[in-house]
Amino acid sequence: MGMDGTEDTQVSLNDEVITEFRANGGVVREALGGHFKDIHLLLLHHIGRRTGKQYVTPLLYATDGDALLLVGSNGGLGPQVPTWVQNVEAAQEVRVELGDRTLAFRPTVFREGATWDRLYQTLVDYWPDLLSYETRSSYTFPVVRLDPVARPPAIPEPT
Repeated sequence: MGMDGTEDTQVSLNDEVITEFRANGGVVREALGGHFKDIHLLLLHHIGRRTGKQYVTPLLYATDGDALLLVGSNGGLGPQVPTWVQNVEAAQEVRVELGDRTLAFRPTVFREGATWDRLYQTLVDYWPDLLSYETRSSYTFPVVRLDPVARPPAIPEPT
């Protein structure tokens, strides 16, 4: 945590969004002055790759078929890729709260190439503000594709 308290501020802002998300089945209209009103929002559960600490991060998402798309933009406010991206990149599976359900996904991080181009354009089409975020940032935003993890059906117990 920096001496300016920014991490504490970020945590409390996330807590405000998370509380409203969970109280309203995934709908957030009031938190952060209505910043998340009428957008696709999910809660990403991830584990610190160095600390082992569990985190929950509210994030905007777009869809690509059955997959969810996230972008590591920091709202264009940070000088580097957000920590959650590295945490997700180190994980084989993550949990996501989507509406009132919690689902498992397999993450893949794209930083360049044709797939990045296509997925990033999908995100820009959904959230054009990403273009202005680019002007305030010095890195290419990574795109995270979350593919649903198919769970095999439960094997019935022998009778």
